[in-house]
Amino acid sequence: MMTDSSGLAAAGNMAVNGERLWDSLMEMARIGPGIAGGNNRQTLTDADAEGRRLFQSWCEDAGMTMGVDRMGNMFMRHEGEDPTLDPVYIGSHLDTQPTGGKYDGVLGVLAGLEVIRSIRDMEIRTRRPIVVVNWTNEEGTRFAPAMLASGVYAGMHSEDYANTRQDAEGKTFGDELDRIGWRGTEEVGGRPMHAMFEYHIEQGPILEAQGKQIGVVTHGQGLWWLQVTLTGKEAHTGSTPMNMRVNAGLGMARIIEAVHRIAMDHQPNAVGAVGQANVYPNSRNVIPGKAVFTIDFRSPDLQKLTSMRSDLESEAAVIAKKLGLDVEIEPVGHFDPVTFDPELVGTVRTAAERLGYSHMDIVSGAGHDACWINRVAPTVMIMCPCVDGLSHNEAEEISPEWAKAGADVLLQSVLDTAGIVR
Repeated sequence: MMTDSSGLAAAGNMAVNGERLWDSLMEMARIGPGIAGGNNRQTLTDADAEGRRLFQSWCEDAGMTMGVDRMGNMFMRHEGEDPTLDPVYIGSHLDTQPTGGKYDGVLGVLAGLEVIRSIRDMEIRTRRPIVVVNWTNEEGTRFAPAMLASGVYAGMHSEDYANTRQDAEGKTFGDELDRIGWRGTEEVGGRPMHAMFEYHIEQGPILEAQGKQIGVVTHGQGLWWLQVTLTGKEAHTGSTPMNMRVNAGLGMARIIEAVHRIAMDHQPNAVGAVGQANVYPNSRNVIPGKAVFTIDFRSPDLQKLTSMRSDLESEAAVIAKKLGLDVEIEPVGHFDPVTFDPELVGTVRTAAERLGYSHMDIVSGAGHDACWINRVAPTVMIMCPCVDGLSHNEAEEISPEWAKAGADVLLQSVLDTAGIVR
């Protein structure tokens, strides 16, 4: 990937309209409100459809044209002076967690829109087209796995696999995409991409703790999501002797403890937890006969990531056997650690320095659509701080100044890469 030399330094001190960006974030947050100040705009819900329509209207007002593929990915194109050149993409997602914040993903999409609005305001012409993307189902809460549609785009999943994913009510991704009216006709994948930028909140405490305005993302952690199903025997909690119980809930507790210990044994740069867990029949006086829970292991070191999964599978088998439980472990999400494009990383770092923003290199602790797109095109991420590192929580917060700083770096980086026509 080559940065266009006609764009280098030509961006000067060009900046986005920070107030307009913030107003757009606040207006989008009115759609799918949560119960504690955040958002519940889960993928392929009516709220998601409404958010998409608002984004579409804003983009079309900014002179952009829309393409939608069969996974519902939205591609909003701003034309370049040479439409035959591969475009520069800016992408993230509009869907949220059930108790999500107003900025996770949304900041990256609306900052992309703001880049185009600012380019138009300043009457800048770029050699390459620029495309702003809303990737479908990044969160993966309603339909696992996460980054589902960008995964199909990058060839990691088939369309049939994606369309048959089910939510907790048994509704399928494909049926819900059709229901809300956002299945396009464009083939998934194969769009020419010169580069892709994703701007995102950090979702961790490092930038704020270090007093840095910009995170230059060099790598992304790899991930394993392992769904564990333990099967025992339902029985009365009061009348079943302790030595005759086959308690799936007890097995889950011991495996959860093992997850924590395994992650600690692989320090530094390794994490593990169980964030989703259910026991059945979930009655206060019935010993659980079944437990289903999901383990989340992450590390930027592939060897550690692989080792944590192997250790867990071995220990879970031992725990289950000791308690008389049957155990099944199914991988439901995975990607290897990511190294983002070194030249684009340099472009972002140079833009931050040019603008005088404090910055540091950082590894993304979360998965993002850029992790999949990095497999098919040169990709990089830009991060801004978030208060106390809090995310996937309605109390998630950033400042307008942080939002603008990252969007300024995004604007400069995109102009450097797309090339300014003098």
